[in-house]
Amino acid sequence: MSDNLSSPSLVLAPLEIRVLGTLIEKQRTVPDTYPLSLNALAAGCNQKTSRNPVIEATEPEILQALETLIALDLVSEVSGSRVVRFAHQFEKVLGVPKQASALLTVLMLRGPQTAGELRLNCERLHKFADISAVEAFLEELASRESGGLVQELPRLPGARENRWTHLLGGQPVLDAGSGRGSQPVTHPLIDALSARVAVLEQELDELKETVSRLLAGKP
Repeated sequence: MSDNLSSPSLVLAPLEIRVLGTLIEKQRTVPDTYPLSLNALAAGCNQKTSRNPVIEATEPEILQALETLIALDLVSEVSGSRVVRFAHQFEKVLGVPKQASALLTVLMLRGPQTAGELRLNCERLHKFADISAVEAFLEELASRESGGLVQELPRLPGARENRWTHLLGGQPVLDAGSGRGSQPVTHPLIDALSARVAVLEQELDELKETVSRLLAGKP
């Protein structure tokens, strides 16, 4: 299955990527509520923090995306509960370690990132010792014999580092004018603080979700 997934003839749609990334993220950040119900999955896909772009997908749209992912063996339904729940099989099907899947998850949920941004934004999924460790896994993902899963993007004018993107949606479309001149030059301290704020906002969202579930008497 991993050979098929890396083939240029098979690409995932944006919502399928969002659903898959959300399942991986929630497995690591809120394991007590994983596998996810459709309602919890929709909330994760549509949350306002740690997502780029922010979307408003409906449950029928998410179900359609799930059907495709289930057909590809990337997601499975989990029985034995009062409601249908969903779990991913991302690492198993693609044959990637958890460190690499953490990087792919952040790229799937937040869009292109530098190695430094990835290290900060992956903190709750996997703590990398340093940027060189992140770069080593990115290089490994890019040079897979069965087909690269990430790609390094051309450096934007004024940027200090190259960004990386995942290839689960196919080759990226590079628009020479889309980011030129509009990409601010940031400072490492500002980047670190922004990433920390995003983590805290996500933790707050998950805490609110847990409290709401408890007040509603749900497990």
